[in-house]
Amino acid sequence: MVVILSTDTNGSNRTLETYVIRTASCVAILFFVSLSTALADPGTVEDKLLSENQAKGINTAPAAPVDDLGFARRICLDLVGRIPTGKEIKTFLAWPAQDRRQRLIEQYMTDEGFADRFSAFFADMLRIRSNQEGGNALLAYVHKAISSDMPYDEMCRKLIATNGKAGRNPEVGFVLGDDADPMALASSTAQVFMGIRISCAQCHDHPFDKWTREDFYSVAAFFGKTRRRENNLTRTVYTTEDTISSVMWPPEDESDAADRKPMKASFPFPYLDETQKLSFIERFEALRAEQQAALQRSEGPSVDDLLASAGAKTKSRLKGGARDLLKVSTEAKSAIRKIDINADLYKRSQLRRELADKITSPRNRYFSRLLVNRLWKDLVGVGFVEPVDDFRENNPASHPETMDYLAEEFVASGFSIRWLVKEIVSTPAYQRAHAPRDEDAAERETLEQAFLVTKIRRMKAEAMYDSIVTAGHLFEVKHLAGQNPRLIKQRIRVPAETPGNEPVSDSASDEAEADTAEYSAMMAEPSMMASTADYGLEKAIEIDFDAVLEADDTSPMIDSMQKMSREDIEAMRMAASPRPKPGVKYVTKMVERTIDDNPKFSSSYRMATPAPAGHFLRLFGQPARVDLGDERVENASMRQALLMLNGQLTNQAARVGPLEPVYQMLNGSNRNLENAVKHSYVEILTREPSAGEIAEAVEMIESGADTMTGFADFRWILLNSNEFRFLP
Repeated sequence: MVVILSTDTNGSNRTLETYVIRTASCVAILFFVSLSTALADPGTVEDKLLSENQAKGINTAPAAPVDDLGFARRICLDLVGRIPTGKEIKTFLAWPAQDRRQRLIEQYMTDEGFADRFSAFFADMLRIRSNQEGGNALLAYVHKAISSDMPYDEMCRKLIATNGKAGRNPEVGFVLGDDADPMALASSTAQVFMGIRISCAQCHDHPFDKWTREDFYSVAAFFGKTRRRENNLTRTVYTTEDTISSVMWPPEDESDAADRKPMKASFPFPYLDETQKLSFIERFEALRAEQQAALQRSEGPSVDDLLASAGAKTKSRLKGGARDLLKVSTEAKSAIRKIDINADLYKRSQLRRELADKITSPRNRYFSRLLVNRLWKDLVGVGFVEPVDDFRENNPASHPETMDYLAEEFVASGFSIRWLVKEIVSTPAYQRAHAPRDEDAAERETLEQAFLVTKIRRMKAEAMYDSIVTAGHLFEVKHLAGQNPRLIKQRIRVPAETPGNEPVSDSASDEAEADTAEYSAMMAEPSMMASTADYGLEKAIEIDFDAVLEADDTSPMIDSMQKMSREDIEAMRMAASPRPKPGVKYVTKMVERTIDDNPKFSSSYRMATPAPAGHFLRLFGQPARVDLGDERVENASMRQALLMLNGQLTNQAARVGPLEPVYQMLNGSNRNLENAVKHSYVEILTREPSAGEIAEAVEMIESGADTMTGFADFRWILLNSNEFRFLP
């Protein structure tokens, strides 16, 4: 089967197949759907957007909302990172039309996939890398923070200020990500949390902004006493504080060594006046006070009360003689055991705590504006400021009043990430349809930047992966055991046969015998070589977030194992094979074996991240997260097309298994090809097919070698259509 990918003049992709299914003739957007469905409460965001557009002379009416099924697909991809299931769509359509959209938002906001999807968002932002010291622990920490709706300011304060080792304090992974280098951390902290690109000022005054070299060094000084240490015995890596700063001023290239002194830390960025009373900050402070009071009520007596009580009990027991004294002594020993013996080793940073408080303050507009801008770009397609992390005077926001309104309400919500996401996806701007297909490219861009239409967006790499798995029912096995035997060939190293006249030492003979036994056992047990049967571009190491956070980090064995996994992460992806032994000769042989071709896939959001170069996720835009501002690449490529055409993931998703609902529609007394086609359109494209599409699909299925083969070809085409990979 041949598939040719092409792009039309307005940027919308098309797919031409041998069996043409008119994906371009999808159900027309219902422009006259009841506005009450999406615009029940226009809200201040919409008012401010339209007002700012009018001030610019843009008076074009906004596009109508996307149709209900298009909205369901869009919101599922954006909130939980995959397409909706057929069952979810059926439930959605059964709800009353006037409130089904808001109910669907609520449903996905509480879905477990919400934390997975936004962990990937923050992994990009924080440049989380599994192969970096503390990377997996940091990812697990972020996932837990999103799951519990930890306030964004609290999460970031811990990332900036925490010392220790990753197993015990996973937040320290952020500082370890830059090897605790003060200069690198000054650049990353300013850009990641405030959108201020100050890195140019490390070597000279910023050419396009007001930051000076002295400003840069004053920020770096907050990290000047932080040190990365490694225990030579256990290989444990941690951060702590020194007494002397490593950041000196003036810079080495501008002065003699004798004239250089430790740089004083200072915060050079604009800050709202502390004496200025602002409504959103007053609401924020009132909310925090209420939350603190509720927390104290739930936790019971305060620390002071407990200490006073303990003192009274001690005095009472002293009067009771030796027996009570023994009990008091026992309790004292128990209390001593609870003392953190590592507190001196992992010294806290007063400077970084001060910096964290300043950055995350509700009076630091950069902090709240940046996350609003990042999430708006992520969900709507165009940021108020582009690039999203480049806030400067000569790069103004397109809609500053709208951005500031959202930023202030975000602060007043207590820095709730969930509140901000929900607010954005509930706006009419998010729910609008795309520009007409025949719209001029320049006019289309104008409408998109004015948020009068929704920008056409490709699925993110993880969403693409999980959507294929969802559409193909691959999160669980879909074939009965033993029904799909497949003969595979593998190249493997085995012990060479020793010529009869060549003397072999006893130890070498034992090694060869052991290796032969290992090889035989491996061939007899498919699970030992399961990874060699995979294509290698679509699977990866899966992370158990809970296990990472619950691991006993006090064990040197754990530290050693973590070190090994980081260093050997690429090797773990390769096929298992007998390890070379000293004194034993090996030869390479081609062997054949039969496997049960019944794979299942885990979620891409739980994989070690970023994936290796060449992996599905990397080919579809997942960044390496090495450099600051390393954004996702959304361009199409031939390698993407080839992986979709020939990759294991797509082909396994296209195959029909007996454990799938559609199987009964293709076999036995309930055989109904038209229903099977309709079912697949809803499952894969989240829409009903037209009569013409049904007829063409049935014709194609019946022309196959058999019904199952023909239907697999049909599903393969839907998965390879550009309608599948673009958001509605």
